[in-house]
Amino acid sequence: MSTLNPDHVLKREFSLWSSFAFAFAFISPIVALYGIFALAIGAAGGTFWFGFFVVFAGQLLLAFVFAQLVSRWPLEGSIYQWSRRLMGNGFGWFAGWAYAWTLVIAMATVALGAAGFLANIVGIEAPTGTQKAWFAFVILLAGTALNLVGRKALKLFMTASIVAEVIGSIGLGTWLLLFHRNQPLSVLTDGVGDGLGNGYFALSGPFLVAVAFIGFTFVGFESAGAIAEEVHEPRRNLPRAVIFSLSFIAIVVAYSSLAIILAIPDLQAVTSAQVADPVYFTLTEAFGSGIARPVEILFVIGFLASFLALQTSGSRMIWAFARDNALPAPRMLARLSAGQKQPVNAILVTTVIGAALFLLSNLSPDVYLLMVNFTAGGFFLAFLFPLIGALVVQVRGRWTPGPYSLGRWSLPVTAVAVVWALFEFLNISWPRAVNTSRYLDWSVWIAVVALGVVGAAIFWSVRGAIVSASVIEAEEAADEAVDA
Repeated sequence: MSTLNPDHVLKREFSLWSSFAFAFAFISPIVALYGIFALAIGAAGGTFWFGFFVVFAGQLLLAFVFAQLVSRWPLEGSIYQWSRRLMGNGFGWFAGWAYAWTLVIAMATVALGAAGFLANIVGIEAPTGTQKAWFAFVILLAGTALNLVGRKALKLFMTASIVAEVIGSIGLGTWLLLFHRNQPLSVLTDGVGDGLGNGYFALSGPFLVAVAFIGFTFVGFESAGAIAEEVHEPRRNLPRAVIFSLSFIAIVVAYSSLAIILAIPDLQAVTSAQVADPVYFTLTEAFGSGIARPVEILFVIGFLASFLALQTSGSRMIWAFARDNALPAPRMLARLSAGQKQPVNAILVTTVIGAALFLLSNLSPDVYLLMVNFTAGGFFLAFLFPLIGALVVQVRGRWTPGPYSLGRWSLPVTAVAVVWALFEFLNISWPRAVNTSRYLDWSVWIAVVALGVVGAAIFWSVRGAIVSASVIEAEEAADEAVDA
């Protein structure tokens, strides 16, 4: 008789392409570029473009380490599962706690970001905070409905979004480079604006600020592991999905960004913040106001795809916690639907939390800034848990690789990856005086402390009931055998 618990088995309906599409949509090129462009170019001028290569190099090291981990433990919950097996229940629990909240808060910020474009599409040019919250709520409900329909609908939308984003990003970028060059290549090294002059391309303060912003564009590749138990042949497919999704996103974002920088009509106005939205400004100057509506529709598609990927990842994190009895009300949260085997209750929890965050953001714009700031730092904080765990285990000589392995390069790559992730977390969370309210400069640390205190109380209440990792591994191994 099989030892597999049918209550804990998700359907394996995702392929290599699906897992790649999922990670690609997580931080879509459109969301990534639009989210950081104005901030990064305002901080470092055109020289910020070189920050893409710095961040990509660092993130690629993380991708190599995560590819090894997901090959060794292809389990739903990714960062939580890896950290738990590397350093124990408590270490893994707080890794998952940090990652789950980062995902859910990022989901809410993406919905709020899409709300502005959706409002413009329906004719509201300057939506109020309340109107944005309502539009975000509509996006939340639509995304939740699509997530509940099943994996086939999710796969179809992810594929369609990739096609739309690649055509939009690469197509518009190529057209700008060919027919709308307004800036010389020297703007990438000379800089423009107050304090930006020759020789500015260096690891100076402003460039580090730009690198901090860019760090948000190259996360999400690890999310392929969040759906590991829904992917066919995960030990073979997921490492490739993790590495390839990061590389492809980097190419698309860097190419599109280069095209926009060189097409900006007035770079001085952009870097001095006289232009609030340099991407939209450049596109309308190049293509006319008629491009506005198609571009906004493209943005909404990208934001919605990102929202879906974030909600899926967040709900799977909650489900993985609940399956291990690592949260209150575990039986309810771990329940799967009868037909689709979807973690319906976990998905609905993300919906409720998202709605609450919309309400809070409407009460005060500072809440939205807190959410945005924590999201960028939260990813790197969560990344540090499995990276440090992997480094400790390898130094102790206790690492057993899976099918994907870096061999003798594993230890040095992991060590440098830890240094990079720690540097980027500190770079993002460093309380620079960049916000109107001083406490917002400390927003990452405020959120870490607040969530840490709440998390400690919850972990203390459930720590004795957490299911052994060996039980979950046995279930997953049996399920993989059935899939094979």
